[in-house]
Amino acid sequence: MSRIAKAPVELPQGTEFKQEGTVVTIKGSKGSLSLELNSEVELKQEENTITVAPRSGSRFATAVTGTTRALLANMVQGVTEGFERKLELVGVGYRAQAQGSKLNLTLGFSHPVVYDVPEGISVETPSQTEVVIKGSDKQKVGQVAAEIRHFRPPEPYKGKGVRYSDERVQLKEAKKK
Repeated sequence: MSRIAKAPVELPQGTEFKQEGTVVTIKGSKGSLSLELNSEVELKQEENTITVAPRSGSRFATAVTGTTRALLANMVQGVTEGFERKLELVGVGYRAQAQGSKLNLTLGFSHPVVYDVPEGISVETPSQTEVVIKGSDKQKVGQVAAEIRHFRPPEPYKGKGVRYSDERVQLKEAKKK
């Protein structure tokens, strides 16, 4: 069994864990998340810890056990603290503005780009060139950030575009005559 799967998942104070058949639901202060378990995985709850174990000794069962443990840990962190991803807009005239459940982006096209923010995700714009995406589901937060970045990814010659705040863009040298 993997090292990740051996570590128990700690439930902080104020979180509820419920398992009905193959569906696991975790509720916390930031909302609730649910996960469909694989038939090869078995969960055991003891007080405030959840341990994940494989039902069989197959290679697939051990792999899914580590994945399930990581997903459960991300769910617990999401419903207690939440996840956030920051984007930066680099370029002259590039700006963002959050309006309710929509994000208006001016990215150098002939038209503004309007992005509909999905349910469970909140988008803030502290400044015109910063976008902060928050939510309790780690996968959803990352997917929204990737979709916004996809409108204008950073180009390698000037570095203009939408990039993650921790992303480093390697600039290429221009062609010499």
